[in-house]
Amino acid sequence: MPKERCVFCDIIKGREDCYLVEESCFAICILDINPLQRGHCLVIPKRHVEFWYEMNEKETADLYNLARRVSLRLMKVYKPDFIMQYARGRRIPHTHIFLIPTFQNDVIDRYFNALEGFQEGAKFLSKLTEKDEFIKVLQEIRDG
Repeated sequence: MPKERCVFCDIIKGREDCYLVEESCFAICILDINPLQRGHCLVIPKRHVEFWYEMNEKETADLYNLARRVSLRLMKVYKPDFIMQYARGRRIPHTHIFLIPTFQNDVIDRYFNALEGFQEGAKFLSKLTEKDEFIKVLQEIRDG
């Protein structure tokens, strides 16, 4: 079975176009072609690595130093509240670090606020599995 082509490997090898922000020894930073915000960048290791923790120490340091340099520039240019950063490797199986300038109430801020709500709600939900709570809920429904 032929190996699937990796779009990030093709970009790194010059076979695909990109909007190159900066390049380092072991990584590149490009603009995301499907941005969630103005200035949304991807930092990608030059070696094909599916998940960030599979990189060696030199690659990791270089990749995150590049991410930091670009983030500082994004902060200066766009003046967001912060730069949201997370690592992926699922949909495109070549790890990439998202750098997204983030402002209060934008789509990323609302998404993470919703996640925090789930985290906080988990305490309440876990209490519902206690025997006393089952009895209380059962009684509420029966009395309803």
